[in-house]
Amino acid sequence: MIHEQQPCASEPDQSLGREELDEATVRFCGDSGDGMQLAGTQLTNTSALVGNDVATFPDFPAEIRAPRGTQAGVSGFQVHFASRRIFTPGDQVDALVAMNPAALVTNLPDLRPGGIVIVDADSFTPRDLQTAGLKTSPLEDGTLASYQVFQVDITRLTRLAVKDLGLGTKDADRCRNFFAMGLVYWLFDRPVEPTLRFVIEKFGRRPDVAESNRRALLAGYHYGETTEAFAHRYAVDRARLPPGKYTHITGNQAMAWGLLAAARLSGCDLFYGTYPITPASDILHELARRKNFGVRTFQAEDEIAAVTAVIGAAFGGAMGVTGTSGPGLSLKGEGIGLAVMTELPMLVIDVQRAGPSTGMPTKTEQADLNQALFGRHGECPLPVLAAAHPADCFDVAREAWRIAVRYMTPVLVLSDAFIANGSEPWRIPKMSELEPIEVRHPGPLSNGQPFQPYRRDERLARPWALPGTPGLMHRLGGLEKQDITGAVSYDGANHQHMVDLRARKVAGIAADIPPQTVEGPKRGRLLILGWGGTYGPIATAVRRLWERGASVAHAHLRYLNPFPANLGEVLRNYDRVLIPELNRGQLRALVRAEYLVDAIGWNKTTGRPFTVGEIVAGAEPWI
Repeated sequence: MIHEQQPCASEPDQSLGREELDEATVRFCGDSGDGMQLAGTQLTNTSALVGNDVATFPDFPAEIRAPRGTQAGVSGFQVHFASRRIFTPGDQVDALVAMNPAALVTNLPDLRPGGIVIVDADSFTPRDLQTAGLKTSPLEDGTLASYQVFQVDITRLTRLAVKDLGLGTKDADRCRNFFAMGLVYWLFDRPVEPTLRFVIEKFGRRPDVAESNRRALLAGYHYGETTEAFAHRYAVDRARLPPGKYTHITGNQAMAWGLLAAARLSGCDLFYGTYPITPASDILHELARRKNFGVRTFQAEDEIAAVTAVIGAAFGGAMGVTGTSGPGLSLKGEGIGLAVMTELPMLVIDVQRAGPSTGMPTKTEQADLNQALFGRHGECPLPVLAAAHPADCFDVAREAWRIAVRYMTPVLVLSDAFIANGSEPWRIPKMSELEPIEVRHPGPLSNGQPFQPYRRDERLARPWALPGTPGLMHRLGGLEKQDITGAVSYDGANHQHMVDLRARKVAGIAADIPPQTVEGPKRGRLLILGWGGTYGPIATAVRRLWERGASVAHAHLRYLNPFPANLGEVLRNYDRVLIPELNRGQLRALVRAEYLVDAIGWNKTTGRPFTVGEIVAGAEPWI
């Protein structure tokens, strides 16, 4: 879904009953089979097309097949759209659409006082309440007294809308999400045409399904238009984003597209070997659809097979990439060590989730930092980068591959479930705007001298010799190598030398990355230092604190190993350093050890991202 963004200035709408808003946050919630993700995605697409800035937060149940109507099976999708630049999916919800009692009670705490509640009144029967674990109905016991409540017979009205199509009750009820969509579109002045086009594209081969969803969508819209229950409609003007061609993009999609771009910019074939795991699997799905770009995807039988296949691809001269989440990263550890020992360029993408073990596989966390840095046996350093928000994954993927081929090393890229599944508008760059990635392979050697696979350049990178090149026969493997010749060596002094060389090579990358930047005053009372998916809440919180006159700044790390060369100097310019993390303080421990800075931790491991309010609360004692 692509649209052109041009500079704009629109007049406010003075229509009767219409209220102009700078921003709005809507959440759809129901059973995992109720189509809440589809409803949220379509609201996102439509809002992006009308020119709003958009940020989203899909929330999946951890149980794959939780009993219908239970709190464990609730699925949600939150959409924040605005007429200005936004960085988060919103702290509080303005309008909550709940398809059953379980969805209502689990999501109600996030609704702002006075907010709108739209419920499917047909789904609040005594049996529904019992299934949700409720003794009384929230519609009758005063739970909703402080909200604007609209009880809509969504199930009954949906069935009426599709009555003459001959659908069974189960198939008719599958259209309820489109009725809810239509009502929300009317309430927030969203056009239905983009979703009508989607229905044709998605379900065109099944005319009965396409027609039933079309009717349900329009029925919901017309219900809002004809009922007298709603006193207001709400309008959010288009955002003033830089001119260009935009699409909305998720983090996993952006990561996949960034890999495609990096392959094209470096002239390498892309090989993606992986074993499916939540929440990284969508990278595989997206790349598997791009075979027209020469992508080869390999779904291996396990994580170990995936990483070793990628090492083989890298040895053969391809852009080798593997993706996983925390448990898979553990299994790949020995293979990553082999890639470090052989000094082959490849990428390892870790989309973090709440652990340990299976943990909460659909919830977000940032607790793999220590594993990314140290989770291998022996002295096994490698560069580590982290994406900050969904669209940033595109740039991080390209930068990681640039470093990998320039320094002949595997590079680990950290994302997380919040970034991977969230989405935002992204200005599509032209390939001509992107820097080429230089790849050099040594040519044939015909002077009779033996090839020296570990002779290094000024960056301590060894040559990337392609198999089959005349005169470049060489040996790679997991045993320690003699410097320069690459022969197997058990000499202790040589091992010390090679360990030091590999560490110096990674440390030297600090001279080849940008200095750390700071948003806000260059010195002052408080610096909030973040990494990964905390970017949006921190950036928004800092701006809120600026409005109060606070002396606070924000620095966000993309490069976690090595750190930017000027990071120590940046940290010393502030009285206090606060580090919010979705873990128990992993970056804080590293910063304290490396720079002897008494950094303060602000930590959370609930499976949900920070809210802006939480970041503000963490900063207030120090400003």
